[in-house]
Amino acid sequence: MFGFFIAGQIMSSQTPSNAAQPGDNAVISVWIGTSNAKPSKGIYHCTLNTQTGKLSDPTLATEMGGPGFLAMHPNGSVLYAVGDVGGTASVAAFKIDGSGKAAKLTLLNSVAIDDGGAAHVAVDSQGKMLLTAQYGSGSVAAFSLSDDGSIDKRTSLMKHEGGSRIVPKRQEAPHAHWAGFSPDQRFAFVPDLGLDKVMIYKVDTDTATLKPHGFGQAPLGGGPRHMKFHPNGKWIFLLNELDLSVTVFDYDAENGTMTPKQTIPTVSKSELAKELFKSASEIRVHPNGNFVYSANRGHDTITVFKVNSESGELSVIEREPIRGATPRNFNLDPSGRWLLAAGQNSHTLASFAVDPQTGELTYNQNVVHAPSAICVLMQHE
Repeated sequence: MFGFFIAGQIMSSQTPSNAAQPGDNAVISVWIGTSNAKPSKGIYHCTLNTQTGKLSDPTLATEMGGPGFLAMHPNGSVLYAVGDVGGTASVAAFKIDGSGKAAKLTLLNSVAIDDGGAAHVAVDSQGKMLLTAQYGSGSVAAFSLSDDGSIDKRTSLMKHEGGSRIVPKRQEAPHAHWAGFSPDQRFAFVPDLGLDKVMIYKVDTDTATLKPHGFGQAPLGGGPRHMKFHPNGKWIFLLNELDLSVTVFDYDAENGTMTPKQTIPTVSKSELAKELFKSASEIRVHPNGNFVYSANRGHDTITVFKVNSESGELSVIEREPIRGATPRNFNLDPSGRWLLAAGQNSHTLASFAVDPQTGELTYNQNVVHAPSAICVLMQHE
């Protein structure tokens, strides 16, 4: 354990059926990235009781301008954020001090991205390199990390070019929206909303550098935003922001290639017809690999999908209201028992119980104030 967790507590008779068992860690840390809109002041922190699904009231862990997306070093003691540091678009490393509700962040260092602000940040499983995706400039940057988790220097900058031009004003230029690694860390993936492609790079973690390796083709006009691997490493689930759909890919781990096999809507066109704003935002895979979840802004719901165990293809189970407005992000706790949904415009974080057998969500009647929340990161055990 890395100092976040409080020893298991006795379960009450009112504990939900999916609750942790005696001896499990009862409380885990939740870190909340925010936009630069008021009343947010930086990165916030609260705790999740994994026996009851209850959240503590978020408190300010450190001040930072628009620390939108967060990532955790594999050692669990350093948190990374992209945002504004001293008027410069940067990626910053913070040391985690304290535990439980008293946890705070202390700045280790920050490095300028030097290609505009980043929309996403990711760290490899060895803690050797970090990636940022720049939406505005359409690029992905790589940084080397020091042994203490601080950011050493920028080592690569890959500029995307072109635009699919299917959706006016959104696809005239490249817009890198997410960055992450393959399970074996040999490749990096960057969904680009403007290109309708997932750009693929060969990774050298020893030098923290990237080399172009090809791309995966997303649906034209789909606007790929975020993606996740299935636990078996054979399938990729890509969320398309503009047409609110998920594309399933077969993944060839040896060759680092992805082949599309299914695209399924997250919400029907008829249900979206009355919405003034509609946009898909985040996608997550349940730890057991049986379910996929995606968020629908405007419709303000989470779509639950069943994963076919043979093919990886998806079918819709349900859509659950987030009890807030504009779910730009959500996350599952490491056990898969709880889902936390952030409402950016409602300044909320709501807790839902996850049925491990059906994947269905049940609102836990617990919502806390989280200023302009746009990223939810929970510490893995």
